[in-house]
Amino acid sequence: MKPAKRRKPTAIKISALTIIAVLMTTAGMSRLGLGLSAALAEADMARDTEMVADPGDPMDLLTALRMREADLEAREAALTARMGDLQVAEDRLASLLSEMDAAERALADTMATTQTAAEDDLTRLTVVYENMKPENAAILFEEMEPGFAAGFIARLRPDVAAQILAGLPPRTAYGISAILAGRNALVPTQ
Repeated sequence: MKPAKRRKPTAIKISALTIIAVLMTTAGMSRLGLGLSAALAEADMARDTEMVADPGDPMDLLTALRMREADLEAREAALTARMGDLQVAEDRLASLLSEMDAAERALADTMATTQTAAEDDLTRLTVVYENMKPENAAILFEEMEPGFAAGFIARLRPDVAAQILAGLPPRTAYGISAILAGRNALVPTQ
């Protein structure tokens, strides 16, 4: 007879993934247990604080109620004071906004007055140039910076502008004409 073969003890093959899963599950369960016990303890504490120490003693109950009433009155007073502070702050904010609106209106009026005054000055000066002899105006326009001169030429009546440009040296007249032609070149058409 053949000797009996000895069986090798089979080792249980456990993968690393299985071990990690078991450890994670165990950790989760322990945390759940800790959280549950903490929640239960907190509920017990809340219930204990709501209970009166000795419901049979009316003086203790009366004292507890008076303390609670005093606490509520103190909270109410604090809330009333806070609401008063908030009302004062709200009133101050409304006042500041009103002042800011008034200042903004005053600034807009000043800007409009300034704009109108500047426009009035330009209109008056344009009329002066239109009433000058073209050859005298041409001498003056020749001394002006081309961009500045182009602004006035654009405001003049076309017949007066033509006479003044005709009295200017060709290079100066060309420079002013080029500025006039290019003033609106970059304006979007669509």
